[in-house]
Amino acid sequence: MLNGKTKILLITLCVVGILISILNIGIASSPSIVRYNADWPIIIDPSVGADCQSVTANVNLFDPLISADTKGNVIPHVAESWAVASDGLTYTFHLRSGIKFHDGSELTAEDVKFSMDRMITIGEGISYLWSENVQETEVIDKYTVVFHMKTTFGPFLVTLPSFFIVNKELIMANISPGIYDDMDDYGRGYAIDHDIGSGPYMLKDFTGEYLLLEKNPNYFMDISTAPDEFKMIGSSEPILLKTLMSRRELEMTYRWLGSETLNSLAEIEDVEIAQWRSGSAEYITMNTRKPPLDDIHVRKALAWAFDYDAAVKLVPGSVQARGPVPLGVPGSDANSFQYHLDLEKAKLELKQSKYYGHFDEYPIDISWNSNKSMEKHAMLLMANATQIGLNVNVVETTWALFCSDSASIETTPGLHVLSANSYYPEAASLLQARYHSSTTGTWLQAEWLLDPVLDEMIEDAIATADKDERYAKYSAVTRYIIDLCPTIFTIETPESRAYQSAYMDWPAARGEVVPIYKYDNSMRYIKVYPEKRKELLKK
Repeated sequence: MLNGKTKILLITLCVVGILISILNIGIASSPSIVRYNADWPIIIDPSVGADCQSVTANVNLFDPLISADTKGNVIPHVAESWAVASDGLTYTFHLRSGIKFHDGSELTAEDVKFSMDRMITIGEGISYLWSENVQETEVIDKYTVVFHMKTTFGPFLVTLPSFFIVNKELIMANISPGIYDDMDDYGRGYAIDHDIGSGPYMLKDFTGEYLLLEKNPNYFMDISTAPDEFKMIGSSEPILLKTLMSRRELEMTYRWLGSETLNSLAEIEDVEIAQWRSGSAEYITMNTRKPPLDDIHVRKALAWAFDYDAAVKLVPGSVQARGPVPLGVPGSDANSFQYHLDLEKAKLELKQSKYYGHFDEYPIDISWNSNKSMEKHAMLLMANATQIGLNVNVVETTWALFCSDSASIETTPGLHVLSANSYYPEAASLLQARYHSSTTGTWLQAEWLLDPVLDEMIEDAIATADKDERYAKYSAVTRYIIDLCPTIFTIETPESRAYQSAYMDWPAARGEVVPIYKYDNSMRYIKVYPEKRKELLKK
């Protein structure tokens, strides 16, 4: 008779075999393809999807108004030129003519206005970047569009590589009853699984197991050397990933793999691990509206109780975080206060808590998802919390469930191990996304700070035109947040990804990284060599 572990292994191997069969459908006919594993769900509506896998899809399906180079400088894209008024309140963009959406219609200024209006009205995804700053978008003529600002928004230009343009005509032809007044559902029901973009790749197939994109033959830029197809596979199962990598049926992995899985993949011949700093950090969020975490002394106690040195050792290439903004992000504060492991200080904080003597009545859940290093960080905190008298329970969740739970104070977990990146190369990207009240109710802010003083400080900083003055204000915001202790700032993490180095030329793996969120996954910069892959398969 088979024991339990053997049965589980056999079942897993059967599932892997079935998944490989499913995921390889249609691959043989593709001259060149990049296959990439991803979390699920993937949301291909840029007004809604803001997580890693959704943005990865959208940087390939859509075009931004302007783009950026590897130094973070903005460069022309859909807009070939622009002008900024001296008061910083008017931005005029002149568009290229002849850019086509995937349905063949031309992209014009009307589509740019529609995209911004839709983004702000829906109010999800990364709409917070513009909703408090853009007063009105005006169409001057077919190829000229103007943004009128409510106030000066210093980082506005560097946010626009994350602003993707959608097809107004196609959406308006497919709206359904909804909540957005005369816009009904604003096309959300249609955009969830239909192509509304103009980008270098078009939607070919979208199932519960994968998203398959194909190269746009009419793209306005030269993408002749880019892969013919890009496939995002909804799995993070280590056995499956290693099998696909060894069979040369997976070209690159996402960043959420634990060190054990990465080390296992690196053992495969010609599979290498690419690593670079990407403005990413891991945090343990604390729901400041849920007892006992509504007490700052409990939050500080947990911050003193975390073993930062052990956490760094769990993720090769990482360093201890210094607050909410990684040091590589412009405007971060290298001199901000840093906690360290000190259980005696943790106990002293707890003695000042209004819950002291009653902590057994307030068990705290710490949830994690994505990879084992996050689970280990949760376990580190749980072990030391027990030593100071707090009852912390480690709970595994899924990304989709965490996003759903974050919608309300009551369902948001007390603690959650979260990884977040800057969307654009300035500290405001993380300060606003993670701590401004406009992002509460989303996965971006599980802390539920709702602090009007902090909101005003963030708004004042981003409304400052002078860069040096703006950066000084970012430092003040950073220190204010650290004083509130809504988060345990654990580690700054490198982007660590396995890829097929023998037949894939990936600029990010060489250190040529565009510092805009998930531009490292833009397929138009990548080359694959099918003949080299065939040679490897013959070995």
